[in-house]
Amino acid sequence: MNDVLARLHALQAADLPVHGGRTLAYVYDSGLPDVDEVGRAAVAAYAGSNGLDPTAFPSLLMMENELVGFAANLLEAPGTAVGTVTSGGTESVLLAVQTARDSRPDVVKPRMVLPSTIHAAFLKAAHYFGVEPVVVPVGSDFRADASAIAAAIDDDTVLVAVSAPSYAHGVVDPVTAVAAAAASRGVRCHVDACIGGWVLPYAARAGRPVPPWTFAVEGVTSISVDLHKYAYAPKGTSLLLHRTPALRKPQFFAEAGWPGYTMLNSTMQSTKSGGPLAAAWAVVATIGDAGYASLTADVFEAVDRIVAGIGEIDALRVVVPPDSTLIALATSSGCDPFTICDEMAEAGWYVQPQMAFGDSPATIHLSVSAATLAHVDDFLAALRDAVDTAVAAGPVQVDAEVVGFIEALDPTALTDEDFDGLLAASGLVGASDDGSLALPERMAEVNAMLDVAAPEMREALLVAFLDRLSRPSR
Repeated sequence: MNDVLARLHALQAADLPVHGGRTLAYVYDSGLPDVDEVGRAAVAAYAGSNGLDPTAFPSLLMMENELVGFAANLLEAPGTAVGTVTSGGTESVLLAVQTARDSRPDVVKPRMVLPSTIHAAFLKAAHYFGVEPVVVPVGSDFRADASAIAAAIDDDTVLVAVSAPSYAHGVVDPVTAVAAAAASRGVRCHVDACIGGWVLPYAARAGRPVPPWTFAVEGVTSISVDLHKYAYAPKGTSLLLHRTPALRKPQFFAEAGWPGYTMLNSTMQSTKSGGPLAAAWAVVATIGDAGYASLTADVFEAVDRIVAGIGEIDALRVVVPPDSTLIALATSSGCDPFTICDEMAEAGWYVQPQMAFGDSPATIHLSVSAATLAHVDDFLAALRDAVDTAVAAGPVQVDAEVVGFIEALDPTALTDEDFDGLLAASGLVGASDDGSLALPERMAEVNAMLDVAAPEMREALLVAFLDRLSRPSR
């Protein structure tokens, strides 16, 4: 057993660090060792428990109801509100869309109206559940255009969705106006607060200006909020809350037409480990309301200091003042954002590149955690050095032949040979000593190539890349 654990630790050394506040994407770090310890202990204690049947594991039902109750208070929900623990934000979104679709069996071709900044999970839900996405452009402030959304609602619309905040830019949509427009047509309005749901209420309580977005807004029918983000619970838990039990009812699935047990599911999963739920409950109980208020103060202090520091770095700017804990950065024309990301990685910081979209250039995305506060000065120093290096190096150039090769291909009709050619041209593929696929050490040239590709081609290339990575070791 010790040999196996030693190998696990050795393998993990190649991963991004999940603690220390230096990974500004994918993970959320409270910086509190006792919180991490209680979360891990709860996962281990409940790893074998099965959330499939609440009558068999009543402790899981109790913990779920208490988590939903905590969130209901946080989100200013009425006494009628109900909720469900899911495996993450994507499952919460999928269920919100599925529930809206199934609430309207009279609609043959259901549609949902979405701002262009909505999380891609809604487009995944559209693909899975046959709900047509009607994507509406946002305003110059990157917030949803309430008038355009209202105009796009028709008799086949089963859902309207908005963000609190949007992932790419960290701003809260005009929920009040959008929810009112949806309610006037009898349409559900979902607020995706997977990122902001556990920090924005505390920010508002502390006096920060936060646009209204909770259940206190008339017309909001459901809200998703992740526990494994700013509730600082281990992966993966999220919550989906509905204003009333009647609104949630189509979410449930029951099937008795087979010879086994009657299947009854509240989420997309049947069997599900009790570990993540128990960990979330244990972490929330450990931190508590006052603890979250303190952690929120820390993360917003870090955000404010980072935003102020970026204002003093030439060639770098904040795209839009953030409402929450996410910051998008843009560069001047002579400074390559992808080089900055590589240089930050070399310095021990992970920041996330975002490709160009529409008229907006490529950006750098920061998800700030409470644990980042202690390291803000080091972060800004590393960022200044990375910008200097990027300016000195100049923009990454994509070979004209590679661009031509990409533009000549039809992403819907690519052959395996085309895929292999694209992978080789992009630098995404390389052979290691044992002949397996080797990940590139630096990504600037790869990201620059992806950035010039149309979204459909980018998707095709990355699907091919994932396919090549996901091969069995025998």
